[in-house]
Amino acid sequence: MTKPNIVETIRRETAALADRTALIEGAASVCYRDLLSAVDRVAERLRAEGLQPAQRVAFLCQDGIDYVVGSLAVLSVRAVVVPISPSLMGDEIAAILDRMDAHFLWSEGETPDAKPVEIFSRTLFLARRAARDTLPAEYAAMNPAFVRFSSGTTGDSKGVLLSHEAILARTAAADKGLRVQPEDVVVWVLSMSFHFVVTILLFLRRGATIVICDSSSFPQSLLDTLGRQRPTLLYASPFHYHVLAHSAAVRPEALAGVRLAVSTAMKLSPEIAARFAEKFGRPLCEAYGIIEVGLPFIAEAGAGHKDGSVGKALPDYEVRIFKADRGGVGEIGIRGPGMFEAYVSPWQPRPQALRDGWFMTGDVGRLDADGSLFIVGRTKNVINFAGMKIFPYEVEEVLCRHPAVGEALVYGIPHPQYGQLPAAKIVRRDPAAPLDVQDLRRFCYARLSPYKVPKEFVPVAALDRTASGKPRRG
Repeated sequence: MTKPNIVETIRRETAALADRTALIEGAASVCYRDLLSAVDRVAERLRAEGLQPAQRVAFLCQDGIDYVVGSLAVLSVRAVVVPISPSLMGDEIAAILDRMDAHFLWSEGETPDAKPVEIFSRTLFLARRAARDTLPAEYAAMNPAFVRFSSGTTGDSKGVLLSHEAILARTAAADKGLRVQPEDVVVWVLSMSFHFVVTILLFLRRGATIVICDSSSFPQSLLDTLGRQRPTLLYASPFHYHVLAHSAAVRPEALAGVRLAVSTAMKLSPEIAARFAEKFGRPLCEAYGIIEVGLPFIAEAGAGHKDGSVGKALPDYEVRIFKADRGGVGEIGIRGPGMFEAYVSPWQPRPQALRDGWFMTGDVGRLDADGSLFIVGRTKNVINFAGMKIFPYEVEEVLCRHPAVGEALVYGIPHPQYGQLPAAKIVRRDPAAPLDVQDLRRFCYARLSPYKVPKEFVPVAALDRTASGKPRRG
């Protein structure tokens, strides 16, 4: 029996919608027939260059129609997409290529051995790498589709592996909350490198139209889009809703046709939710997604909604609080369809990573009597900046390379618009020397993505430490 493939599922489920517009990017658009035709053409080109099933393709492409076509083409070959954000620096990209043991790098970087592959409007260059291929045989048997370079439950495991079966299951489960229809027009403002598997693929399965805003010209691209299109579904971060709520250029009637506005990627502040609802006369729904699990929570707006809650778990998911204190607060565990198959580096199959079948999220929260979930904090030291994750240890390692830095501790500062801002405590190597903040900032910008660079540098005589001698983070 042939194993499922998400591209073939999209082809089958949109067969009657071939002439419907699938994607819009600026003045360009493509219908479902032409989208799938482009996918087939690019897939054949990838096969001709030697791409084989289960091989990992590190895919670095700007958001747009090309990103969707390229990703689907890799999946059509039954190879594996390893998304790489264009915002990453060279050292960060090299780390992903090495840890994920990519067989190919497909990017805008033209090298002597790279082969040009035309996608839609862009030509990217496919460069073969000497992969070590140390993963066990069960990897290929899992029907792998995506590997997201992300820390796992321990912070040491890297690379969340998703199969075609998992993608199909989690998109179907999420649709019980989103209820996507072919008539939907979705305005897309998030990074496809971080948000693709559940949402973009679900929208395509249902034959909806996705309007892609150019992130390089945000917020003007969003304002222009709302001037040309009449969206029915918004799926964005609190940062984007803050812009909509406060921009005089966006009139309330611009969102008159929106049936659902979903906030995701970071905690939605009450201030942003209230301002948006006041201006546009419709509430925001808060979604809670996890790369290992999918999209298990989409808080229903309206009657019964509780401020500060991500709502009740969608029908196919279960949630449980582990080691709850007297107030019912403990670590959040979730189980349901479409969970990840394994962590790639080091290799750890799902059964070994779960706790008696439950995925431990690293988030701390409580359930009320009605089953609504309230998230109150995290057990992991992850900084969430506008929906993008910052791992303090990574930034600290860069800071400690600076000749003036003896020790560093990176932490998050709450911010109503961005969620959290990264900041750093610095112990100077020479306590008598002044700290040149501008030089330190330039040093970081040369080695880190801009969003990872601390916004504040605080010189301290020493770091607070736990009894075991580790820096105290909270």
